[in-house]
Amino acid sequence: MAPTPRPLRISQHFIQSACGRLAENKRLSRRLPIWGRMHIDRQLPFLCVYRRPDKGDDGETARLITSQASYLLASGARELRESLPFLVRETVATLGGIFGGCLILEIWVRTKSGVHEAADGIRPAFKIVAPTDFGLSSTIEVLEDALRTIRILKKPASVETVSDGKKIAPPGLPMLLSPTQLAEARSHVVGLEIEPVYLNPETGQVYPLVFRALRRQLSRALQRAFYQYARSNTTADPAHRHALGRRALVKAVWTADRGLAEVSDAFDFLLQVTPVNTERAWTAFKRTRFERMPQFLYRPRTVAPSLLKRSLYAVPLERVDDPVIAQLFREKQAELDRQLTMLLDRETPRFIHGSLQLFGGVDDATLQLATDLLSRLPTRSRDDASPTFADAMLLAGRAEAELAYLRHAYPTLSARVEVRDDIHGLMVSEGNLLIGRRTKIPSSRVDALLQHEVGTHVLTYHNGRAQPLRQLYAGLAGYEELQEGLAVLAEYLVGGLSRPRLRLLAARVVAVRRMIDGASFVDVFRELDRDLDFAQYTAFMTTMRVFRGGGLTKDAVYLRGLRALLRYLAKGGSLEMLLIGKIGAAHAPIIKELVLRKVLQPAPLRPRYLESPAALARLERVRTKSSIFDLI
Repeated sequence: MAPTPRPLRISQHFIQSACGRLAENKRLSRRLPIWGRMHIDRQLPFLCVYRRPDKGDDGETARLITSQASYLLASGARELRESLPFLVRETVATLGGIFGGCLILEIWVRTKSGVHEAADGIRPAFKIVAPTDFGLSSTIEVLEDALRTIRILKKPASVETVSDGKKIAPPGLPMLLSPTQLAEARSHVVGLEIEPVYLNPETGQVYPLVFRALRRQLSRALQRAFYQYARSNTTADPAHRHALGRRALVKAVWTADRGLAEVSDAFDFLLQVTPVNTERAWTAFKRTRFERMPQFLYRPRTVAPSLLKRSLYAVPLERVDDPVIAQLFREKQAELDRQLTMLLDRETPRFIHGSLQLFGGVDDATLQLATDLLSRLPTRSRDDASPTFADAMLLAGRAEAELAYLRHAYPTLSARVEVRDDIHGLMVSEGNLLIGRRTKIPSSRVDALLQHEVGTHVLTYHNGRAQPLRQLYAGLAGYEELQEGLAVLAEYLVGGLSRPRLRLLAARVVAVRRMIDGASFVDVFRELDRDLDFAQYTAFMTTMRVFRGGGLTKDAVYLRGLRALLRYLAKGGSLEMLLIGKIGAAHAPIIKELVLRKVLQPAPLRPRYLESPAALARLERVRTKSSIFDLI
């Protein structure tokens, strides 16, 4: 049976229904006759428009505006010349009646191109076509400034503004609304001509990375202009330009998010690269009088990395129109790829190269900080001296009590505590706390350790679980540095960041740097044992953590993350914003944007220490100083 042909005009019923939904502040997303879509998230004082020409459409330009919360894609065919303007007029009249004004911003591509392939490379260019009246002067000025910040392949954009009181429309197409109709609808129109720098001028082929960069930067520029228009020409009072962004996420976002999370959930990277025979290896190392690196044994790989990569790159990220979320997804895809490569390279010399890509190395400034801490902090301290010790079962009981406290605020919390034989110390896996059966720590360290593991790692995992995007619990790319910085800060806020603990974090940095520089297992152990005066077992465990898998540089992130976090807090950054899930420091502005757009919700869990007056007083002291030495 042949498909029903699409109508060649926009019906009166379609227009009345669309405007009715807008009047009720309901989301509107509908296909248009011939080609196109109208998408308006909610009542907003602007509408982006792109009309596809009958000839010369590149297939990509339309996507330049689909990141906006209110857009109209339509065919420029003659069959719609009457009904399309009527749809636009009624739409902006509805929105203009609500806000006292509505801005139509229509984009089109410069047809006589070639300028962008200059001798020194691709150069972006824009021409703003503005009405002759001065009611939009502040909006045009903001748009000009925003467009000038756009850079493609390091080339700044050129921006030209012209006034036209007769025609603001693409070449060959009439204006959507006449000046009289615009005035009746309480609306304004601005045109934006774009140099198609994302197209090869000879073949018409799309440069995908150039298009992605232009789209992301143009989206921000347009949003700044809409924010200015809303504040200066309407009754709308958005709290921030991001509050005008998209809230409704399309199916492609959920599909990609689910696909990446399924790959991430298929393996536990740290478990896979952590030895299972740590205690036996320690005994063997002692037998050799610390002269020969012990043999470490690992869990069988739970996945076939090459096959899982096939699933990873089958995730259709190219369909994700939201540039902010697409950026997060691409970063995560690249990180998962590197992790899977590291699983393939486990126990080979190639492993360390992947680790440097994932976790970075140790720069000279971080090494100097670690060295200064080791020289200033005493090798012997009473900080961790305790007449009693907590074993695995006592720790498990205290951890269960901490989880019970969190469940008062979030009854559906599913975290559990497991005491196991195949791990050393404490670690969090898939939101659960794992405790090695032989673990024993000073009683004075229990609160600090619980806030490190439960109050940070477990809490952020389940806060991420409460968000609509699964990447918030799976972990955004590079989240480990901030996570460990938060966890160490939590130790300080509960009064448990001892001098021996800081010395240990500094020693990890030194051990990572020595390993990167080519020192052997035995060399690093000897430096920690003889030169830095750590207990032999502590020196062994620190060295094992650094050399596990073939060379893991992750342990340098604790001190680096704490230093970066202190600087962030000293600048007035929000601590609670960072607890919304497993995010990196670079993601804080993106998370703030997604919260303002109401894509993300407030976190349901707060750590216990944020209810403690003593901890809050320490937090205020941290905000006035940004040095780790101030924590001693």
